[in-house]
Amino acid sequence: QVQFVESGGGLVQPGGSLRLSCQVSGLDFNRFGMSWFRQTPGNPRDWVASIGGSAGISYVDSVKGRFFISRDNAEKMVYLQMNNLKPEDTALYYCNRLPPVGVWGQGTQVTVSS
Repeated sequence: QVQFVESGGGLVQPGGSLRLSCQVSGLDFNRFGMSWFRQTPGNPRDWVASIGGSAGISYVDSVKGRFFISRDNAEKMVYLQMNNLKPEDTALYYCNRLPPVGVWGQGTQVTVSS
């Protein structure tokens, strides 16, 4: 069974940095691209970044130049380095396959506030 376990979130001041991690299991990891998504209360889950697959590496415009996605195929890990964080980056962050499957992890909360 596919499982995603996100970690690394927290409370950070504007301009700060965080590195999110996602451990993936139950998936032929090397075959698929992986993505990060984020969600705020009352809103749908939005795509943030992807790596691998036909998409290569891509980012939503609002995070370009600040967020960097990477992966470790041997460890089945996906990372999101987030720099120069802004209050509007506050959200619950999830990782999933590309395209996403119907199973989601618990997410990791990122709060950017002074």
